[in-house]
Amino acid sequence: MTMKLSNKFNEIRQNFLNAVSNGAPQEEQAKLYNEMIESMQNEMMEQARHAAHEEVSAMNHYDANLTTEAREFFNDIDKTAPVGVEKLFPQETIDRIFDDMVKSRPLLQHIGLRNAGIRLKFLKSTQTGTALWGKINGEIQGQLKQAFNEEEAIQNKLTAFVVIPKDSEKFGPAWLQSFVSAQITEAFAAALEAAFLNGDGDDKPIGLSRTLTGTVAGNKTTFAEKEAQTANLTFADSATVVKELTAVYKHHSVKSDGTPVAVEGNVVMVVNPADAWDVKKQYTSLNAQGTYVTALPYNLILAESVAQTAGKVTTFVKGRYDAFVGGGIEFGRFTETYALEDLNLYTAKQFAYGKAHDEKTAAVWVLKIK
Repeated sequence: MTMKLSNKFNEIRQNFLNAVSNGAPQEEQAKLYNEMIESMQNEMMEQARHAAHEEVSAMNHYDANLTTEAREFFNDIDKTAPVGVEKLFPQETIDRIFDDMVKSRPLLQHIGLRNAGIRLKFLKSTQTGTALWGKINGEIQGQLKQAFNEEEAIQNKLTAFVVIPKDSEKFGPAWLQSFVSAQITEAFAAALEAAFLNGDGDDKPIGLSRTLTGTVAGNKTTFAEKEAQTANLTFADSATVVKELTAVYKHHSVKSDGTPVAVEGNVVMVVNPADAWDVKKQYTSLNAQGTYVTALPYNLILAESVAQTAGKVTTFVKGRYDAFVGGGIEFGRFTETYALEDLNLYTAKQFAYGKAHDEKTAAVWVLKIK
């Protein structure tokens, strides 16, 4: 079953993303996050009531596609789970949530978000050295060195609240899987996109738009927003576009230590959906075949994100930002009393990590389109 969310929900979600982008107090962010989840729950419950008339059987053609592990998990979700006891989602469901989350968010796709499974650490490595030409019986002249850094911990916990109707046994395990997965996918995707782009490092990833030099205050280390580059992006005409994007690519073509980076076809420009149309109109034209085409120099990739601040764009190089989710998805009964008596409230928890390789990985630019 496909679950669709309304424009009203999109507006509420945008309020939450704006709060994250603007560094609003944690209390305000939490309040807006709860409003987003509550709105999503209300809409999905309405769809659930409608779907109940269509999927009454505990075993239907949807269920035939579930693995035994997944069917058992969702059949027993309300019957055997003691209060407060957490258990891991079936891997099949985790993979589905991850795939849906990446497909629904272009930014998560281009940023290279990876699923570390149940692991909570990963190794970072850099390769140095060259391969040299020589005679077939000559000595070995080139040596490749693979340097592994210390394991990085995937330690930022992301929690989503999931509402399940108490009479969910009417729907069957496959519908319940879809219902739960849709809630987790939307909640996690919105939060991850906002954090990977604008996260300040305070119990969340360090976003692309943030510097890598932290400021310590109390027991917290936070990372400030990057200063926008001095050159603005206007996309005024074809010659100007080439000049402006050349500056963007040159900025990203070296690492912070001066090592060159191949960037053509690998630079992503993140734009707010409202600004995307202003950018697109500047480079959309009618070709000789009577077809409208859009094209930018150097194969620039344009990615829309509601988490991007309007009036600015963030550019980054694909493959130069580490974005991971890991630890599986823990699912447990929420111990507090929920207001609606016909619903059970659960929590879904996963861990995330995000950090750019260096300061030249990403940059922020001001849009000045007339």
